[in-house]
Amino acid sequence: MSFFDDLAHEARIAAMSVMDYVSGTGLRLGVTGLSRAGKTVFITSLVQNLIRHSNLPVLRVHAEGRLTGVSLQPQPDDAIPRFAIEDHLAALQGISRHWPESTRRISELRLTLEFERKSGWRSGPASLTIDIIDYPGEWLLDLPLLSKTYQQWSAETLDKAREPARAALSSPFLGFVEQLDPAAPASEDTARQAAEIFTAYLKSCRAEKFALSTLPPGRFLMPGELEGSPALTFAPLNIAPFTETADGSLHAMMERRYEAYKNQVVKPFFRDHFARLDRQVVLVDALSAINSGPAAMRDLETALGDILGAFRAGRSSVLATLFRPKIDRILFCATKADHLHHTSHDRLEAILRQTVARAIAKAEHVGASVDVIALAAVRATREAAIKQKGQSLDAIIGTPVAGESVNGDIFDGATEVALFPGSLPADPMAVFQGEGLAMPDGSADMRFIKFRPPLWEPGAPLPHIRLDRAMQFLFGDKLE
Repeated sequence: MSFFDDLAHEARIAAMSVMDYVSGTGLRLGVTGLSRAGKTVFITSLVQNLIRHSNLPVLRVHAEGRLTGVSLQPQPDDAIPRFAIEDHLAALQGISRHWPESTRRISELRLTLEFERKSGWRSGPASLTIDIIDYPGEWLLDLPLLSKTYQQWSAETLDKAREPARAALSSPFLGFVEQLDPAAPASEDTARQAAEIFTAYLKSCRAEKFALSTLPPGRFLMPGELEGSPALTFAPLNIAPFTETADGSLHAMMERRYEAYKNQVVKPFFRDHFARLDRQVVLVDALSAINSGPAAMRDLETALGDILGAFRAGRSSVLATLFRPKIDRILFCATKADHLHHTSHDRLEAILRQTVARAIAKAEHVGASVDVIALAAVRATREAAIKQKGQSLDAIIGTPVAGESVNGDIFDGATEVALFPGSLPADPMAVFQGEGLAMPDGSADMRFIKFRPPLWEPGAPLPHIRLDRAMQFLFGDKLE
C-alpha cells in the first residue's frame, strides 16, 4: 500500500471505531481458531452458561453475586450474519444430539450483562455490551500476504510444499506446476485447473491424519461467500528470481488475481472486522496435532506465531479505543480437555504454552496480556476410577461418535464406554520429538477419539471445564 492508501485505510478504521463507541459497544471480542478447534461450541456454551446462571466460581462478578442479568440483543450490524445460537443449541439436544456445524464465515452476536459495580465512587447498577465476532482462523493466516509480492508468496508456498511432511501430499500439485510455463499466454482453463489442484493439496494437508496448519490463502479452505468466485482462481507458479512479468502471460494473470485477492478480500476483512477488536480468544485443537506427530506440532507452532503476529496487540486506552483499537488481552485455549483425565489438563496447557512461547513474548513486549488455558467448552465425558487386574486406573466415560474405534473395536454412536485416556508427557517439548500419550500398559498411543455431546436437560447449563476461567480473563475486569 502507498502512504495515502495507508492513511485512508487507518482513517476508515478510526471512523468505524468511533461509530462502535457511539452505538454503545462496550467490548468487541474476537473468537477464532483453525478448523475443528471448537469455535461454534465455545461461543454457544459461553453465552448459554451466562444466560442460565451456571456455576461459574472463577468469574468474580458471578461468584460475588453481582451479575444480575444477561440477555441477547438485536443484531448490531446489518451486513454481518447473526451467530445462530438457537440452531447450535438445538443440535446439542435430544436423542440425535450432534456437534454444530463448523464456522465457515464471519458471524456476530451481541450480549448485554447487567451487574452491580463494587463499592466505590462508581458503585451501583451498570451494564456491559459485548459483541462476539466469530470468524475462521484460516482467514487470519492471510494477513501476512499483505506484505508479500506474488513472487515471494509463490516461492515460499512451493518451498513448503517440498518439505518432507508434505511431499507425498503435494506431489500431484507440484507435478502440475512444474509443467506450467509462467511466460505462456494467459489461460482461464489453466488457471482453473491449477487452483483446483492447489486447493485439493491444501485440503489434504488439513485432513485429520496430518493436521497441518500453515495453509494460506485461507479462503481456499474457508471460502465463505466467495465459494466458486473467480477471486479464488489462482495458484503459485515456479518463477525464476527477478523475472519480469510479461503482459498477457499466465504469470501476469496469476499475479493480478493474487493482488485482487489481497485488495478485495484480505484488506476489507482486516479493516471492517479484525482491526476493530478489543479482546481475542484463539482456540487450538492441540490434541489433533499431537495425534499427527512432530511435523504437525511444528507446523501448528508456525501457524499460531503467524496468527498472533497478525494481531494489533498493545496496551489499550480511551484514545486507542476511539481511533486505533488494540487487542489488549489474548487468550489461547487448548480445547477438548475432556478427552483427557484432569491429571493431564495442566500438561496440555503447558504444551500449548510452549507452542506459543515466542509469539507470547512479542505480544507482552508491546503491553498486551496473554494467557493459556486447557478447557472444554462443552464437557462430553465424565471421570471414573476403574479397577483392572487389582489396579485402580483413571478413566473417562462418554459416548464415542459412530465409527470411531479403539484397538479394533468400532463404536455404534449409542453405547457409553469407559476408556483409559493415558497421560501426556510432563515435558512439553516431548511432543515435538514424537512422544505422545503414556498408556496404562506402558505403550505410547497417540490416538484420541471423538465423543458425542453429553446428555443434558434443555434449559440446564451446559457442562464445561474451565470456561469460567476464560470468561474472567476475557472480560472479568470490565465487570468490577
